[in-house]
Amino acid sequence: MQRWPSLKQLQYLVALDEHKNFNRAAKACHVSQSTLSTGIQTLEDMMDLQLVERDHKSFIMTPVGMEIVERARNLLSDARDLMELGQHQGGVMHGTVRLGCIPTIAPFLLSKLLQVCGKSYPELELLLREDTTTNLLKQLEQGQLDLLILALPVEIGGFHCKTVGQDPFHMVMPASMAAALHTPFDYKELPNQSIFLLEREHCLTEHAVSACRLQDKSKINPFAATSLHTLVQMVGAGLGTTFLPQMAIDAGILDNTDLVAIPLPGETPYREIGLVWRPSTTRVQTFYKLAELLTPLIEPKA
Repeated sequence: MQRWPSLKQLQYLVALDEHKNFNRAAKACHVSQSTLSTGIQTLEDMMDLQLVERDHKSFIMTPVGMEIVERARNLLSDARDLMELGQHQGGVMHGTVRLGCIPTIAPFLLSKLLQVCGKSYPELELLLREDTTTNLLKQLEQGQLDLLILALPVEIGGFHCKTVGQDPFHMVMPASMAAALHTPFDYKELPNQSIFLLEREHCLTEHAVSACRLQDKSKINPFAATSLHTLVQMVGAGLGTTFLPQMAIDAGILDNTDLVAIPLPGETPYREIGLVWRPSTTRVQTFYKLAELLTPLIEPKA
């Protein structure tokens, strides 16, 4: 009879690849290091392949080992979705959803989502994780997350997506600086290197520059902030201006400052907010219900 690898053995191999260390991988799997090592060795014997090259201090994955890791991730993800099918037959808005969100949305939206979700669907638990778009998409692919809240457009590969709202951009600057500009103003009026943006791994930078049609890159300051709150501090110190989404302004990010938000030239620029999930999931109805909760939370204040 054909012998088959166990999901646990595949989990050990994937954990070893992710953590790059036998001890850390074993802790992540809640087993001893010897149990994890033996499980991987048994997998190698069963497949008659060397998946890991070991010495007394380190290891590397073999080329075939890396291919097995990628296939194992897909199998583990499918297994999780299979278990969900049975666990959530009792109702749509039940159980746990592991939700990932980017830093330029999370502080301004997730607390409100938790409140309305807890009130409307008390049997649904949201476990939250904040990270960059790239990292969140990787965690979704590997089955570590069930659902993402991202800013669009973004390349999502084969994942499914539903847009839940639009988040307009505004230019934010000290009131004294705004008073000196024409209405509507032109980017040419701004000094060189006066526009502060986030680090490149934050997709808001690309979205803002594209949506706001900023073509003159000489206006951008080389300093890159790590968060929207850092941008507000830089602009609040009188060093220049920046783009902020309406969501952050509505949440009070400009409170207790002398900064003002002014309309941008041309049509109102915006980013779209969307939900992203694996096509293999069995919880699409749950995700659509969450989309219904999110849409009114994203609508700008009157």
